[in-house]
Amino acid sequence: MFSQGQLIFAGLFVVAFVILMIFSYRKDLKLHRKYYKGSLFILIGFIIFILLLFALKTYLQPE
Repeated sequence: MFSQGQLIFAGLFVVAFVILMIFSYRKDLKLHRKYYKGSLFILIGFIIFILLLFALKTYLQPE
């Protein structure tokens, strides 16, 4: 499906991309703490909402 060269390129690209994203995030960490305070609670709320929808779907599904 993919040649060996394409797989090597994809692997190196993923590794480089992840390293650059970590570096960029650490560089802007002070700004994230200042402007995005409380965003963790919003994320937790979304996860709870999705789990609640999944539970309702499972519970209300006919047998």
